[in-house]
Amino acid sequence: MKFSLGKQEKLKSKKLIQELYKKGDSVKDFPLRMIFLQTQHNSSFPCQVGFSVSKRNFKLAVRRNRIKRVLRETYRLQKDIVYNNLSEPYVFMISYIGKEEIPYEDLYHKMQNLLQLFIEKSNKNSNDEAK
Repeated sequence: MKFSLGKQEKLKSKKLIQELYKKGDSVKDFPLRMIFLQTQHNSSFPCQVGFSVSKRNFKLAVRRNRIKRVLRETYRLQKDIVYNNLSEPYVFMISYIGKEEIPYEDLYHKMQNLLQLFIEKSNKNSNDEAK
């Protein structure tokens, strides 16, 4: 697997983002929250992802951009957790909801836990729908 986060893997569609926030389900491992939705998209990858940091909690754009950069990096290194366990296309948004910036190592482990929670919940949802 190639550990990159290319253009087609990024969630950019305004329609998909609106639908995601209206109909999506979520998992949380503080300070991260993932909203996800199983839907078709125009990418050849199994999922598209977006990242957000609240302007309310981080007033300076420099700090918001740094947190988003670190979030993208931690996701990029661990996306195989998601890719190896999904059979249907998903879109999701990962939000940083904390008020303080945490160290990279802690954020790496939080991202790992969040992705595991997502896999468990998506598998549970697909098993419920199959019944």
